[in-house]
Amino acid sequence: MAKLWAGRTAGETDRLADDFNSSIRFDCKLYRQDITGSMAHAAMLGAKGILTQEEAQTLIDGLAGILSDLESGKLAFDWSCEDIHMFVEQELTNRLGALGKKLHTARSRNDQVALDMRMYLREESDALDAEVRDLLDALLAQAEQHRATILPGYTHLQRAQPITFGHHLLAYAMMLLRDLDRLRDGRKRINCSPIGCCALAGTTYDTDRRMEAKELGFDDICRNSIDGVSDRDFCVELLSDCALLMMHLSRFAEELILWSSWEFQFVELSDAYTTGSSIMPQKKTPTWRN
Repeated sequence: MAKLWAGRTAGETDRLADDFNSSIRFDCKLYRQDITGSMAHAAMLGAKGILTQEEAQTLIDGLAGILSDLESGKLAFDWSCEDIHMFVEQELTNRLGALGKKLHTARSRNDQVALDMRMYLREESDALDAEVRDLLDALLAQAEQHRATILPGYTHLQRAQPITFGHHLLAYAMMLLRDLDRLRDGRKRINCSPIGCCALAGTTYDTDRRMEAKELGFDDICRNSIDGVSDRDFCVELLSDCALLMMHLSRFAEELILWSSWEFQFVELSDAYTTGSSIMPQKKTPTWRN
């Protein structure tokens, strides 16, 4: 199969080199973002007269068909493609002929993958936000119900001071509120569009980066083309936010394990979230302990 960069050489790359360079088994999960981004790119090319409106609409319709076929399972990924961008362009060209290759006008895989990553992590950040809010609601409901339920407070696993169960639960609510704040602050830096930065220095085509960014729900565009295609700060920042969130969740899970043990017996976990033992039938083990 011809590579997108095949114009440089007529030689064949070694299979091991192809395998090393290939990322489609990982970035195939970005297919929705890649296709959605390509549809917005085609619309911009048509609006700016770089392609005719008819060409742009044909590309958009073709991309919509690929997305639908992938979603339904009618179309399978071609693992011989180097990445998801190559797969989509190859499939589009198979369906539309030479017109499919015009989709790549005024962009590079560099800004394309940066765009896909930002769109994907934006969605993941929003999904995390919703799940944290659900947990917060549950904690607040229990805290309200047990605002006067007396509980021994512990330091170093020794009884220290009397507290209420509601007060203890609200400690976790405070942690989760900080986690939400971090997620939402980080989302601002995720939500900048790199499309139009191309390989590193933009393009000579008269594109409209802001139109494309608005179409895809971005708040702003990356102001420097070199930084736009190379920046992965937002990935590290979200990973850091997730690590803190998981630390708080792990702490809460361990507390529940202690509270549900025979030694404490403060709470009882639902059977839906526990397992037993093949040799010790008295055990009721939290599923996250395994």
